[in-house]
Amino acid sequence: MSTLKHLRAPRRVLFTARKYLNVSGVSSLHTGPNCSVELHSQEEEAVIALGSNVGDRLHNFKEALKLMKKSGISITRHACLYETAPAYVTDQPRFLNSAVRAVTKLGPHELLAALKKIEKNLGRTDGIRYGPRPIDLDILFYGKFKVGSDILTIPHERIWERPFVMAPLMDLLGSDIDSDTVASWHSFSGHSGGLSGLWEKLGGESLIGEEGMYRVMPVANGLLDWSRRTSVMGVLNLTPDSFSDGGNFQSVKSAVSHVRLMISEGADMIDIGAQSTRPMASRMSVEEELDRLIPVLEAVTAMPEVEGKLISVGTFYSEVALEAVSRGAHFINDVSAGQLDPNMFKVISDLDVPYVAMHMRGDPCTMQNSENLKYDDVCKEVSSELYSRVREAELSGIPAWRIIIDPGIGFSKKAEDNLDILTGLPDIRADIAKRSLAISHAPILIGPSRKRFVGEICSRPAAVERDPATIASVTAGVLGGANIVRVHNVKDNLDAVKLCDAILRQKSSPMKFRCSIRFLISSYISEFLHGTSLTRWGRIMYTGYKICLFCMRQLQHILLFNLTS
Repeated sequence: MSTLKHLRAPRRVLFTARKYLNVSGVSSLHTGPNCSVELHSQEEEAVIALGSNVGDRLHNFKEALKLMKKSGISITRHACLYETAPAYVTDQPRFLNSAVRAVTKLGPHELLAALKKIEKNLGRTDGIRYGPRPIDLDILFYGKFKVGSDILTIPHERIWERPFVMAPLMDLLGSDIDSDTVASWHSFSGHSGGLSGLWEKLGGESLIGEEGMYRVMPVANGLLDWSRRTSVMGVLNLTPDSFSDGGNFQSVKSAVSHVRLMISEGADMIDIGAQSTRPMASRMSVEEELDRLIPVLEAVTAMPEVEGKLISVGTFYSEVALEAVSRGAHFINDVSAGQLDPNMFKVISDLDVPYVAMHMRGDPCTMQNSENLKYDDVCKEVSSELYSRVREAELSGIPAWRIIIDPGIGFSKKAEDNLDILTGLPDIRADIAKRSLAISHAPILIGPSRKRFVGEICSRPAAVERDPATIASVTAGVLGGANIVRVHNVKDNLDAVKLCDAILRQKSSPMKFRCSIRFLISSYISEFLHGTSLTRWGRIMYTGYKICLFCMRQLQHILLFNLTS
């Protein structure tokens, strides 16, 4: 027999959620998979977790998302991407984990059946519980409903103990509760602080980068963990009218020579630009840009020195982006965040490469006019406008795990605006986090190098004389949370970046250690309770041994860091 009953929200719930829950309530559905009581007359919002550790893990995700769309499951948000150590059954390959928010008219059991069919189509078979699998799709939430049947439990019963599930789940939310459905998800956690409080109890952000869980970006057939250190992007301008080095690298030979120099000085990435984006620059055609770009790009990608380096191409034309990636570029840097070419988001979605979305009002010819320079609160307005562009990109199929954000220093900004941004990167992240924690975690790229505002402040009219001030700008940005710095002078800025990274590591080490111990004990207790490969007392001894081993390893890291710093 099936019953459908309406429940009031529990009293222990976030205060900020009460305005939703007091009027909406939470529903509980107890039914069987073949029951007629299925909620498919209207769209419901669901959260679906993804995991894979067999075959091409990223390809498995991509195919699963495609098949979801064909099955009537429309993806609206993506979490970040995590590479994680296996849980419970530890003798298996590492996992990729993520999650998506979606809307569907499928009832909960219909949704389960659709996901099981996708798993089967992608090669999943019955095997060891918690063992290797090409794809794993779990329903974490379904609307405001609790579902209980012989084959389906919603919320998923083991969400609360799994950081590799909780991290992407939190990414799909904002720090602000924006609907009664999200409020109900918080209430399901049973924690007075909702999902946020439960995540913090597990260790929260301090778990990322510890004990085998890393937030990563897929690029160049690998996974980039941008949290380990700040990346330095060297600038290669092919334009004759660049404000800093215009005309210096118009020949293929001079461009290759400069790339070789920047790589020898420690550049992690090379950003190649063939279209001028300085203030008042006239726009060249797609054909002109390609004629200037392609010979240099092909020569650079053929250099032995670029092995292991990332090549970015700066363009706001989708046709140039498509051709650049086909010729070896690893990602696209778009100063317009898709505003100057309506096809850009669709092309980037199909290319499956990282995408830098930069804040700019207007275009290079109009960005510094009086209307585009009006701000009441530059950090708040930049974060809002940039998020709206990224949100459109995500709805067009570019997942959050491929997004890099750039606040656009020097683009439609006055000198004081640029200073506010350099010191306000945490505020920009926090404001974006209100809407999407996933996008707030995206790598931030900044490009203050030799910009006019630096020259104005330091009375350096010649761009090549602005490197010391650039170093100061980069230092402020990195200490404020920038992950990638785009610079002309690689050598000196790299030294500044290394020092900033050392300061940040030193600052975070004690807290990371404490939270890692807490998480480790929790995870090994879970392994003790649910493990299958050892006897009860064997698991007790194994758990104690792993905790002691971890503590010794961490103490060695701390001692080594202190001795070498």
